[in-house]
Amino acid sequence: MITPQSWSLEVYCTWQVKANDRSFHEQPHFMNTRFFCIKESKYANNAIKTYKYNAFSFLPMNLFEQFKRAANFYFLILLILQAIPEISTLAWYTTLVPLLVVLGITAIKDLVDDVARHKMDNEINNRTCEVIKDGRFKVAKWKEIQVGDVIRLKKNDFIPADILLLSSSEPNSLCYVETAELDGETNLKFKMALEITHQYLQRENSLTTFDGFIECEEPNNRLDKFTGTLIWRNTSFPLDADKVLLRGCVIRNTDFCHGMVIFAGADTKIMKNSGKTRFKRTKIDYLMNYMVYTIFVVLILVSAGLAIGHAYWEAQVGNYSWYLYDGEDYTPSYRGFLNFWGYIIILNTMVPISLYVSVEVIRLGQSYFINWDLQMYYPEKDTPAKARTTTLNEQLGQIHYVFSDKTGTLTQNIMTFKKCCINGQIYGEWKPLPGPRQVDFSWNTFADGKLAFYDHYLIEQIQSGKESEVRQFFFLLAVCHTVMVDRMDGQLNYQAASPDEGALVSAARNFGFAFLARTQNTITVSELGTERTYDVLAILDFNSDRKRMSIIVRTPEGNIRLYCKGADTVIYERLHQMNPTKQETQDALDVFASETLRTLCLCYKEIEEKEYEEWNKKFMAASVVSSNRDEALDKVYEEIEKDLILLGATAIEDKLQDGVPETISKLAKADIKIWVLTGDKKETAENIGFACELLTEDTKICYGEDIKSKILKLKFPRTEEERRMRTQSKRRLEARKEQRQKNFVDLACECSAVICCRVTPKQKAMVVDLVKRYKKAITLAIGDGANDVNMIKSESRPWPMPLELPERRNGMDVLGG
Repeated sequence: MITPQSWSLEVYCTWQVKANDRSFHEQPHFMNTRFFCIKESKYANNAIKTYKYNAFSFLPMNLFEQFKRAANFYFLILLILQAIPEISTLAWYTTLVPLLVVLGITAIKDLVDDVARHKMDNEINNRTCEVIKDGRFKVAKWKEIQVGDVIRLKKNDFIPADILLLSSSEPNSLCYVETAELDGETNLKFKMALEITHQYLQRENSLTTFDGFIECEEPNNRLDKFTGTLIWRNTSFPLDADKVLLRGCVIRNTDFCHGMVIFAGADTKIMKNSGKTRFKRTKIDYLMNYMVYTIFVVLILVSAGLAIGHAYWEAQVGNYSWYLYDGEDYTPSYRGFLNFWGYIIILNTMVPISLYVSVEVIRLGQSYFINWDLQMYYPEKDTPAKARTTTLNEQLGQIHYVFSDKTGTLTQNIMTFKKCCINGQIYGEWKPLPGPRQVDFSWNTFADGKLAFYDHYLIEQIQSGKESEVRQFFFLLAVCHTVMVDRMDGQLNYQAASPDEGALVSAARNFGFAFLARTQNTITVSELGTERTYDVLAILDFNSDRKRMSIIVRTPEGNIRLYCKGADTVIYERLHQMNPTKQETQDALDVFASETLRTLCLCYKEIEEKEYEEWNKKFMAASVVSSNRDEALDKVYEEIEKDLILLGATAIEDKLQDGVPETISKLAKADIKIWVLTGDKKETAENIGFACELLTEDTKICYGEDIKSKILKLKFPRTEEERRMRTQSKRRLEARKEQRQKNFVDLACECSAVICCRVTPKQKAMVVDLVKRYKKAITLAIGDGANDVNMIKSESRPWPMPLELPERRNGMDVLGG
C-alpha cells in the first residue's frame, strides 16, 4: 500500500466582495503597490492577456529569447569579433547574413503565433453580456466587467468570470453547465443557488438593490473547491463550489441565470490554472545542446592549440624574418592572443548555425506525415490522427512506460446495471425459464425500456414486498444521488455528473422506484406508482477521500433516516457490529469483481430526533467556518456515518474498448511496460487485467502488501535537546521514506505489467512522477476525464516532501505481473 502524504491546507476567507458597489473595491486598503509609488487595486479587471509581446517589446524580447540558445549567442559573439580589424580574418557580413536569416525565420514564426493570441484575446475581451448599470441591465463587454457586478447570462453563453449563482429560470434556480473547457468532460453538471437568493432575486429591480457581502478564499487554482460565506439580511449563508459558476464553462439547458462576480480576469480559476507553460524538451533537444557545447569546447581547444603554436613560431622564426615584418611591434604572446580569436572566426563553420532550424523543419514534416497516415484514420467517425505539437514527435518511438486510466480509456465508459446483492442474496444471474428470457418492465409506467435484465425472481420480490430490504435497496438508489431530472414530452430525462450514478438511478427507475423531482429541500420519488415527497435534511457530499455519499431525509411519517452508498472499504469500516449478511455480501462483491463489474455498497440507519438536532447544530456551525471548512465538515460527517445497517451491493458493467487486447499485445512486443492506474478495488482491477490480456494465466502475480508506517508524533519541543532530537528523527524518517519509494519503483519496473488500484487522482500523478524521477525514462500518460488531468500534466520536479505510508485501509494496492 502506497499513499501520498496529505497536507492540511488552511483556507482563510480574506477576499471581500460587495454586490453592486464598485467604489467599495477601490478603497485604499484594497490597493497594492506595483512599481515604486504606483498603486493598483488587488481586484483584477476582467480583461485577459495571453499574448507575449506588444509592438514595442517584440523585437527586444524575441531577440533576448533567441539568444538564449547557445548557437545563436555564439554567432553574435563571432559577429562582434569580426568587427575588430586586428583579429578579423573574414568579412563581418559572412556571419551576419546567415544569422539574420535564422533569427528572422524564428521571429516570423513567433510573431505569427503571437498575432493569433492577440486576435483571440481581443475576441474574448470584446464578447458581451448584460450587466446591471444605473439601475437596469445593460449590454457591456467582458473587459468592462468588475468584481461585485451582477450579470445575466442566457442559454449557450460562455461564463465571463467566476460568479456566484443567484437565481435562474429553472425550478429551484438550478443551472446546467458544460465544463469541457475546464476538465474535458462533456457530461452536463448542475449548480444550485441558495434558497434565499432563489426566492428574492428573480426580478431586475430586486437584483438592482441586492447588497450582499461575500467573504471567501483568495483567488486560487483549485477548480473543485470553494469556501466562502454570503452575508445578507443580517444572516450568514455557507457557499461552496456547487454554487459557483466558473469562467470557461457554458450555460446549457437553462434559459437564463443571474450571478454576482467574485473573481475576474487573471484571478479566475481557469486563468490561475493556465500559468506559465513549461516547455518540454526532448532527448534530441538535449542532444543538440550537448553537441553544440561539445563543439564549443573542441573549437576553443583547437584555437588555443593553434594560437600557442603560432606564438611559439613567432618567437622562434617570425620575429627574425625581415620579410614578414608587418610594421607592428607586437610580442609573440600578444600575436598568439590575437590569432586565437582569428582562429575562432576561421573555424566558425564547426558550429552548425542552421541545426535548430533544420530540426524544426523535420519535425513539421513528421507532423504532416502523422496527419496523413491512413493506418491511423478512424473511418467510423471520420477522424484522422492529428499531431497537436511538433515538439515531441520523435519521442513516440522512445516511450518506455505507458500509464493508462481504466474507466473510459481501456473501457467504453458506458455503464449498465447488471447484478446486485440484497440481504445476502445475489440477483441478476440468468436462469432458464420458459418463454422470453428478458424481464418485461411494461408494468412500470416510468421504465425507459433500455435495461436488459434476466432475473425474474427480483421482480417478484419487489412486487410482493415480502422482503422490505429489497424495496429499501432501490429506494436508496432513487434518493441518494446528485442527479437532476427534467421532463420532455412526458418523459423523464436524467442529467448525471457521472455515468455510474446515472446507471444506478436509471436502474431504480426501471425497478419501480423512479426519481421524479428535486427542490432545495425536498426530493420526490414514485414508489411502485405512489408518489411520495421526502424532506432533505442534509447531503453529505462524495469526494475522492471520503469515497462515499450520504443523504439524510425525513419521511412523510416523520422518521429520519440516513442513506449511504460508497466503496466497500469505507462502508465496512462504519457498519454496526450486528450485520448478519456482512460475509455473504463480501462474497458477492468478490464474485462481481471476478466478472470485472464495478461495485458499490449500500447501507442505512435510523436516526432519533434528538440525535439529529444535536448533530445538525454541529453541521450548521461547520458549514460557515472561515478556515478548514472541509476538515470541519468531514469530522461532523464521521459522527453520523457510523453504526450503519448493510443493505447490499450493486454491480455495474463497463465494457472494454474495441481492440484493447491486441493493442496491449503489440505494445508489449515493443518492450513497452503498461501501468494501469484505477480507482477500482483490487479484484476488479485484476480481472480487467486478464480481460485486456495485460495479465495471462502464465503471469506470476505479486501483490503489494499493506505497509504500516510509524507515525511520528509531533509535540511542542520544550527544550533545545528535544528540538534537536525531533529534527534528527524527522530526517531519519524522511530518509526511510525516500528509500521505500526507490525500492517500490525498482521492484515495479522489474514487472512486465503493473496495476495500481484504489488510487486517487493525486496518487496517479505521484506514481508517474516516481518513475520519471528514479528511472529518467520517457513516459506516456493516457486518460479521458478530470481525474486524469494531474497524471497527464505530471512533470518530473522536486516534491515538497516524500510520500508517506499512513495507516489507512483505503490506500493504493499494487499488482505486479
